[in-house]
Amino acid sequence: MGKRQGGQTYYYLVESARVEGKPRIVSQQYLGSAAEVVAKLAGTTADNPVRSQHKQFGDLAAAWSILHRLDLAGVVDKVVTRRSDAAASVGTYLTLATANRVVAPCSKAAFADWWATTAGPRWVKLPSTALDHRRFWKAMDRLDDTALRTIETELSRRMVAEFGLDLSGLVLDMTNFATFIDSANEAAPLAQRGKAKQKRVDLRLVGLGLVVTSDGGIPILSHTYPGDRPDVTQFSTVIDELVSRYRGLSAQVESLTVVYDAGQNSTANHALVEDTGIGFVGSLPPSDHPGLLAIGKARYTPVDADRYPGLRCVDTEVTALGVTRRGVLTYSPTLHAAQSRGFDQTPAKARARLSELRTRLARGKTRRDRAAVETEIAAICRPRWVGEVLTATLTGERPAQFRLSFTTNQAARRRLENRLFGKRILFTNRENWTTAQVVAAYRSQSEVEAGFHQMKDPHVVSFSPMHHWTDSKIRVHVFYCVLALTIAHLMRREANRAGLHLSVRELLAELAGIEETVLLHHDGGKGRPRAQRILTDMNPTQQRLAQLFDIHRYAPTR
Repeated sequence: MGKRQGGQTYYYLVESARVEGKPRIVSQQYLGSAAEVVAKLAGTTADNPVRSQHKQFGDLAAAWSILHRLDLAGVVDKVVTRRSDAAASVGTYLTLATANRVVAPCSKAAFADWWATTAGPRWVKLPSTALDHRRFWKAMDRLDDTALRTIETELSRRMVAEFGLDLSGLVLDMTNFATFIDSANEAAPLAQRGKAKQKRVDLRLVGLGLVVTSDGGIPILSHTYPGDRPDVTQFSTVIDELVSRYRGLSAQVESLTVVYDAGQNSTANHALVEDTGIGFVGSLPPSDHPGLLAIGKARYTPVDADRYPGLRCVDTEVTALGVTRRGVLTYSPTLHAAQSRGFDQTPAKARARLSELRTRLARGKTRRDRAAVETEIAAICRPRWVGEVLTATLTGERPAQFRLSFTTNQAARRRLENRLFGKRILFTNRENWTTAQVVAAYRSQSEVEAGFHQMKDPHVVSFSPMHHWTDSKIRVHVFYCVLALTIAHLMRREANRAGLHLSVRELLAELAGIEETVLLHHDGGKGRPRAQRILTDMNPTQQRLAQLFDIHRYAPTR
């Protein structure tokens, strides 16, 4: 196929195919001018390139394709107005920030340098000054809480329409992210010290509540809150917002089922769930219901031998959180074995610490009183279930006479294992569901957990780095990080539906292997070198991904 540009004809090798019933170009390779084609056929070269460049293309183009289908920039620009002195719209800046978070997270100060290494400037025409980090900050200042909620709500509608998301089953969970905001900074009340899930107790935290679909783990609602707030205190806010938005998408809120873990349990929270009329699947701490745990193994029946080999259950009722509802007590040999292995490590650590304490006391030089020593022993034996199997005895009247002995009660260890290990209590109001459906719903929590794990990956789709230190910018930062997760999971879902079962990192790595090579030729005269842009050769998986995400629309034309 020949294309006329600048008074000359350039030739391409083009492959066409039907995509969803419509003829589309699925592969395009630049051949050159007539002289270059003749030279190639003759086995010679018209001119050799003087240098080459390699641009990041495949992963960025695929992410941009999803952003284009959602029209993120258009949605944002309908909600917030553009500054009169802005080099680009707020929607454009948010789209750029989201794409960066998907493929190569970096600070706004480093954004311009990264963008120059990609093929993005070919299809996003912006002056170099537009990418200054201060321009991004000014755009972020235009987005308040109300605007962010409006944008998120509209994007959810578009995802349902464009990608056919199933919203009947949603998963709710919460986490927090460590930041490096200075302790003396008073401009960021959102960042507070609390129970750090990344174990960084020395850093200030930002909390994030997320609701995702069980169909692909696609985020449809996010909630940012101070890092010192317990998750359970944010549950009602998320549920109220979720029900409000769901009513805008579906006439019957009763069709919605929300899945959450026991960390969200409280009588007040559950009363709210009951009042809304939505379905729920949660869990209860097994140790709070000894009567259920005492049920004999003879009453257990298989859940679904094909889907869940070895998983057995008792379908019953349980009273908890102020109501009596359906309870499904499950027993998993796999979970039993994992809990047994994990628990064996806990008493071993306790015995090692008790041995150290016993050695110190045996020297007869301690000055601590009995209460202090007993407090240390209690702390060592505090981890879950350790006190049931370890017995420590302190003897002696004066500090110099204190002696410690301890024993492991193997019979108690076996009783504990038989009573608790491998068991879960699922709690639901879905009376007509099969036990397999209840189990499947509960296990869909892995979708939101995978999302949080992905956002803590420092390489792709990452929360870090975050170089913002005011509440307004932190909220916008969290928002486009969640958007990046949305884009990545939509890409993974599309690939999975096409038969390509890849993780987010594997998917992006395959796409990143599709690069744009820029060959710079000098014809011998004066003037700038002529650029020849070509895509690298693709393996079969990359070819399928390129077609799936229609990245050829962003491929070089010459």
